[in-house]
Amino acid sequence: MLLQQQAPPATANTLLDDDVLRLRAIGIRDQLTHAGLYVPQTVGNHEIPEGQRWRVGAEPFTISLQEHAFLESLGPRLQAFVRACHTLYLKSISGKQPAWIAEYLDLGKPPELVAFSRMRRLRGALPTVIRPDIIPTDNGFMITELDSVPGGIGLTAALIDAYSKEALPSGNILQNCMIDGFADMIRAATSSDNTSDTLTVAIVVSEEAKDYRPEMTWLAARLRKTGLDVYTVTPREVQFTEDGLTISIDGSTRPITVLYRFFELFDMKNVPKTELIMYSTKKGGVTVTPPFKPWLEEKMWFAFFHHPALIHFWVEELGEEPVAHLHALIPKTWILDPRRIPPHATIPHLTVAGRPVQHWNELKAMTQKERRLVIKPSGFSPLAWGSRGVSIGHDQPQEQWAAALDSALDTFFTTPSILQEFHT
Repeated sequence: MLLQQQAPPATANTLLDDDVLRLRAIGIRDQLTHAGLYVPQTVGNHEIPEGQRWRVGAEPFTISLQEHAFLESLGPRLQAFVRACHTLYLKSISGKQPAWIAEYLDLGKPPELVAFSRMRRLRGALPTVIRPDIIPTDNGFMITELDSVPGGIGLTAALIDAYSKEALPSGNILQNCMIDGFADMIRAATSSDNTSDTLTVAIVVSEEAKDYRPEMTWLAARLRKTGLDVYTVTPREVQFTEDGLTISIDGSTRPITVLYRFFELFDMKNVPKTELIMYSTKKGGVTVTPPFKPWLEEKMWFAFFHHPALIHFWVEELGEEPVAHLHALIPKTWILDPRRIPPHATIPHLTVAGRPVQHWNELKAMTQKERRLVIKPSGFSPLAWGSRGVSIGHDQPQEQWAAALDSALDTFFTTPSILQEFHT
């Protein structure tokens, strides 16, 4: 990102010559190609699908000082929110908060994974990377979801490096905090007194996430330059011993201190050696981050945040001002639960043509203008990432919208979905 005091107006005097822009874009492209991260239109005789091709911008995205300050303040607020979510789940299973909270969050999860995630040894473990999906709108920013296993860490860092090496007209490239931040996160992820020369980190990227392996390989190489012993490996390259997990690097066997999990928990049955990784975690042989806590990777937390029965909990945990701030950022969200509600009850904050909704079927008759709503799986599903499984109401014919709603309700007990306000 390019940080400016104020974006200058586009005039004949401030516009750069097309040749300069073209040369700059080529320079950025070449740097990304050298890093192994650029995707051209064709590779050999194989044409890359249009939706996966890259276009290189001659300038980075420009943000104001106010936007920069907002993003800087957002991190601690979201960290506090995730910590509060963690507390709410634990209180739900202990009887100090409604049991239905944990019941919702555990839907569709293998019982053995739920039991493992509740282990006392893992009680304090939280995701160490949080990526909010932020949309700029006419009324400010909105956050559609949080991701604790995000792609783009290495790619963002590589882009910052590439743009930093090009001469830009004005403003300052933001510091490459992705490198330093990831390094600090790794050091903080272990409770031991390891120093950089004894700390070995394995970034384990699954086959399903293989498209992200080049950027994580680049990231590991950059982290090694900072003094951290970091390597990107496949699950099959992780070796198990009774003393812990190891990887082989240049013929040398190294014990893994921290394992960065770059694979989704719903895909565990397809990821080799996950049972051994979990066993080593249980025995204290390795620190895994993000932790094996599927309930922290659900989108339905936004529905709980807006639930009237839980407002006092959020205020007690976060404070009135942070709650008000997050209410302006988090769109109204509902869990698509097919079970009937009592005749005298309504679904909180959900209306059709100004009338409160008592049954999801009422949404099927909405006009296209009224259907500014999104349906998406809440989590623990191959459809819950990469915009898969997303249905946008006003972009679909009524029959297709009704079918998407029925499908979400039918799969509630195995793959619960959420309904969310759409924001342009």
